[in-house]
Amino acid sequence: MRIDEALSWAIKQLEGGESPSVDAKVILANILEKSQTFLFTWPDKTLDALQTNQFKDAIARRRQGEPVAYIVGKRDFWTLSLFTSSHTLIPRPDTEVLVEQVLNWANENERKNLAICDLGTGTGAIALALASELPQASVTGVDFQTEAVKLATRNAQANGISNARFLQSDWFHSLKDHTFDIIVSNPPYIEETSPYLNEGDVRFEPKTALTSGLDGLNDIKHIINAAPQFLNKGALLAFEHGFNQGDAVRNLLLASGFTAVKTVRDYGDNDRVTVGLWE
Repeated sequence: MRIDEALSWAIKQLEGGESPSVDAKVILANILEKSQTFLFTWPDKTLDALQTNQFKDAIARRRQGEPVAYIVGKRDFWTLSLFTSSHTLIPRPDTEVLVEQVLNWANENERKNLAICDLGTGTGAIALALASELPQASVTGVDFQTEAVKLATRNAQANGISNARFLQSDWFHSLKDHTFDIIVSNPPYIEETSPYLNEGDVRFEPKTALTSGLDGLNDIKHIINAAPQFLNKGALLAFEHGFNQGDAVRNLLLASGFTAVKTVRDYGDNDRVTVGLWE
């Protein structure tokens, strides 16, 4: 099977999905260990038997709805290439808004030697993006899942990032006697009964990293209540949250004594990130 024939076949197999052409190209380029440009440049190149079987198996998995990031085992985020696994959420572009807001705050305040904590780090996406942009900062990422800690550590090594470390911790449990200039988190925030849990890639992602009580706010409430004892004076607390939770998260922060509270919209113009300062 030639490259162009393989892509045509795969696109037909994935017809009706979210992005058949994109998915087929990403999967085939990964199997061939080539760039997507190679696929266009050499459409007449022939896949060997092993590559053909791997491609057919991967397309069958995608037809069943399995996320491309799990099939190929990696996903780009910020300027990084991250390994993924079914133990963690797949990094998404909207989370880059959270990274941007933290970097804006650090740059506006001319802060460099920052102590940063990423709660529920997963693949390490947020922690590693911040560490890569703030090389003088010391970044700690924590996750309840030991598999996530191993994965984030692997991603740090693969991207040559030395100023981030990862610990197993149930939120703040392993951080006693530590304080930070920034605490950032993309915690579980989906309502337990949300129909969204039965759609698309989310069906395959770990529910413990997605849901947080009937209103989706249990973990955010816990972090807000516990964070002050781990924050230095003037420190930043920043969350990613659901598109309909901006008002609730702002009110929770204000009620707990945070100042300069604001919500920022994502690339789809939805409320996505809320930040506050601990004075």
